[in-house]
Amino acid sequence: MSSTLLRVYPSELKIPYEVKKQRSCCMQLTNRTDQFVAFKVKTTNPRKYSVKHSCGILLPRGSCNVTVTMQAPMEMLSDQHCKDKFLVQSVAVKDRATMKDFGPQLFTKAPGRVIEDFKLRVVYIAANPPSPVPEEEEEEDLSPRSEEVHRCIGASAAEPSCAEGTSEMLGVVGEREYAVDEHQKLQDEMELMLGKARSSQQGFSLTFVVFVFMSSVFIGHLMNEIKV
Repeated sequence: MSSTLLRVYPSELKIPYEVKKQRSCCMQLTNRTDQFVAFKVKTTNPRKYSVKHSCGILLPRGSCNVTVTMQAPMEMLSDQHCKDKFLVQSVAVKDRATMKDFGPQLFTKAPGRVIEDFKLRVVYIAANPPSPVPEEEEEEDLSPRSEEVHRCIGASAAEPSCAEGTSEMLGVVGEREYAVDEHQKLQDEMELMLGKARSSQQGFSLTFVVFVFMSSVFIGHLMNEIKV
């Protein structure tokens, strides 16, 4: 229900529900007009709720906060639905009015007097709502060991067992990489040595051929000299 005299915010009272603890909520009343406006806050269950600033007079364009406190409940709710309601009544009063001019007669119907009502329902909300937990994405190509590393890296440092597992797994990964590097270095050195050996063999074969050729030429020349 709308009101031309007052703006009531919010439009419903959301009160945290917690066993054996008092909880409060607040609503703000704002005078929409250039007149003095008197207000009064009532509830359908006055034993259950206490209201601070349950009545007053607002200056033109002025505002105030109203605090609603629910008494500590003694048991858990079986149904979240609440039937309790609040009513904010407002009426324009004379200029420069004070609380001395406030009285029950202000909210009784009379000729020329317009009383506006604004109703609010009570809504219970969880006092400590659980924080949402993001779902872990599944990796199809991860091995069991790599899955464990992935899980521990994403975990909190407050979990020592997971942190130790992470260090061990990362140590294993490092040793494997080092062994692969050493094997590659050894293989490269062996190929280099084989290349040198092949070059040496090629050099020796060429020298031997030249030596044999020169020897043959020398022996042939010597034989010719002997014949002569």
